[in-house]
Amino acid sequence: MALRWGISCAGLIANDFVNALQTLNPEDHEIVAVGCHDINESNKLCTKFEIPVAHGSYLELAKDPNVEIAYVGTLNPWHYEVSKLMLEHGKHVLCEKPLCMNSKEAEKLIELAKEKGVFFMEGIWVRFFPAYQHVRKEIRSGVLGDILSVKSEFGIKDLVKVGRLSKKAMGGGTILDMGVYTIQACQWVLEKNPVSIKAKGSLNEEGVDVEMSAELDYGDGKKVEINTSALDQLSNSVKIIGTKGEITINEIFCSTRIIDIDGKEKHWPLPPAKFDFHYPNSCGLRYEADEIRKAIRAGKKEHENVPHADSLGIARVQDELRRQLGVHYEGHDD
Repeated sequence: MALRWGISCAGLIANDFVNALQTLNPEDHEIVAVGCHDINESNKLCTKFEIPVAHGSYLELAKDPNVEIAYVGTLNPWHYEVSKLMLEHGKHVLCEKPLCMNSKEAEKLIELAKEKGVFFMEGIWVRFFPAYQHVRKEIRSGVLGDILSVKSEFGIKDLVKVGRLSKKAMGGGTILDMGVYTIQACQWVLEKNPVSIKAKGSLNEEGVDVEMSAELDYGDGKKVEINTSALDQLSNSVKIIGTKGEITINEIFCSTRIIDIDGKEKHWPLPPAKFDFHYPNSCGLRYEADEIRKAIRAGKKEHENVPHADSLGIARVQDELRRQLGVHYEGHDD
């Protein structure tokens, strides 16, 4: 039976998500409706992808009885409210990263999902890519030996010119937008949370972080270095060093390539789609969508690749990074 998706946004990421969904078996996935604050934007997405129903509000989408799961791809400050609305109406929810603006909001959503008995997941899509899955198996097999260190960085030159990255009202900042990728990679590799964090960085005139560097101590001599930047181009990679060798994950946020322990590149190409994508390797969104369907049909309320505990751990690291840099968001701080 097809999983019936409702898309609660109509921007670029929504376009890419729908485009990726439509590369999957239509007997497994069906997009039944779009809903956002602007009926004209909903109509545009519906027309482009031949989706049958357009709603002019998030509430209308939440009330749509034909929608099983809502994809929430709004700007960061609205993740909490829109996800909450969908959960309250009994919908499963896939919410784009970062899950919320802070860990307290994330905790509330997770508790609500449990109360309603529905599936809920943060969209850390890259963990479902074959490249990440391969690396996870390599680490757990012991081929790298004992993990000594991880260096994870994500930076794009002049990204600071993009409003959603630099404007406080849009939930900007590299810690929330890009930092989730660097943090989640460390959690993915070490499978635990850090015991201490030391961070530094710089803020723009709005008080939003435009670059950040931090050292995370995971105990037992395991140290992690993470870096984010909206000013400079970084390697955008995850380097994992163990006692027996190292692996590098390229394209940290959309990885189809790695340099394996043997020093050779491995590549998992993506399939073609009907339309061009707005962001690199966005067709890879299909991997998380397909795994979510399997989990829901199996009666699961969370996915082992992105369990609730991991999302809370990531959010708490982000809280501490922002606290040390002095980044505050009105309406989203204690």
